[in-house]
Amino acid sequence: MNPKAEQLRARIRSLVTEYYEAAFPETRFVPGESSIPYAGRVFDDQEIRSLVDASLDFWLTTGRFAREFEREFARWMGVRHCLLVNSGSSANLVALSALTSPRLGERRLKPGDEVITVAASFPTTVNPILQNGLVPVFVDVTLPTYNADTSQLEAALSPRTRAIVFAHTLGNPFDLNTVAGFARKHDLWLVEDCCDAVGSTYFGRKTGTFGDLATVSFYPAHHITMGEGGAVVTNTPALHKICESFRDWGRDCWCEPGCDNTCGKRFDWQLGGLPRGYDHKFTYAHIGYNLKLTDMQAAVGVAQLEKLDGFIEARRRNFRALAEGLVGLEEFFILPEATAGAEPSWFGFPMAVRPNAPFSRNQATRYLEERRIATRLLFGGNLIRQPAYQGQNYRVVGNLENTDFIMERVFWIGLYPGITSAMLDYMLEAFHALCGSYATVGRR
Repeated sequence: MNPKAEQLRARIRSLVTEYYEAAFPETRFVPGESSIPYAGRVFDDQEIRSLVDASLDFWLTTGRFAREFEREFARWMGVRHCLLVNSGSSANLVALSALTSPRLGERRLKPGDEVITVAASFPTTVNPILQNGLVPVFVDVTLPTYNADTSQLEAALSPRTRAIVFAHTLGNPFDLNTVAGFARKHDLWLVEDCCDAVGSTYFGRKTGTFGDLATVSFYPAHHITMGEGGAVVTNTPALHKICESFRDWGRDCWCEPGCDNTCGKRFDWQLGGLPRGYDHKFTYAHIGYNLKLTDMQAAVGVAQLEKLDGFIEARRRNFRALAEGLVGLEEFFILPEATAGAEPSWFGFPMAVRPNAPFSRNQATRYLEERRIATRLLFGGNLIRQPAYQGQNYRVVGNLENTDFIMERVFWIGLYPGITSAMLDYMLEAFHALCGSYATVGRR
């Protein structure tokens, strides 16, 4: 870069900091007037400076910031490979699709093969199973961990079972010892959906490092954000290469954008029914997609990554404050519990309205929303009750009793780092007022 351009770039970066201070002043929380979102972006001038820096490169596809993020996030996770994609949902699609690759030989997933999962889930954890012509086998969940009931794994197993796909619900790790052990015993692939669980640990080891593949989301609601964005992580080089192919149109070539002949024999390959020497950059090994993200998004992620440890601690701190402040309301609510051996990096605080409570879930959430406290249901509730899944090919173990309970009685509130102690106090006051009002009515 010429000296004049570098000088102007430095000046622009300085102005960005001034802009941030003017455009995003700190606002005061006013109980009952200010909203308390369930999630949101937490950022400062670093993210905007990084974003502008990337925009000045005008390298609009995946580039230097993406490579930096992939390298540093893999290091942070403790895995060998990180592959950026344009969303957590795309990460799930890439991970599941990769397991259908002919390069996996007899272990590849084929149409009609079964994948064990849960129906108390976000749709795009399950959708790639159906989109690849596979059969979801739904097991129930346990309360109040909201994760898969591992006692049903044996009943879920069939001669066609080939994989397990579970999410760490709201950041609470599922029973990884049991699930990973079951997968090894039966030679099953294991995919961890960590979109809500970045930084969660199980007996001191990070989630996302137990399975063959793991997925992450960088949507604004999640632990760090790129606006959109996601990633697939793995310790297996062959799986990483297959995932990259599915992400990049299904091509066989692994050259970075703007690079040619990384393999050193671009015009020497003979693959499929193509003539020898057919350009490797236009040779396709898989039925793939274009799921890359832009370098500007990655630039935001690079700045966010420096804050990740602090974000995780803030989520845990907020969880502890709510858990301690809601003591005494157990006659109305079932409060969440971490899986044994787990230290969650909580995404949200799930609560179940007890069947004998004097109010319904809808009454509770309406009461909170009227006080500007955002609530969310636990994703799709029971996915097989959703209209999109009517007529789909799946198998169910048992009656999904707890999954239906979640559909009818569970909601969650936010824990993201932007929630302050004043907001937490107000939230707790609202819960105690809700329960107190019904207790008073009951005494009358």
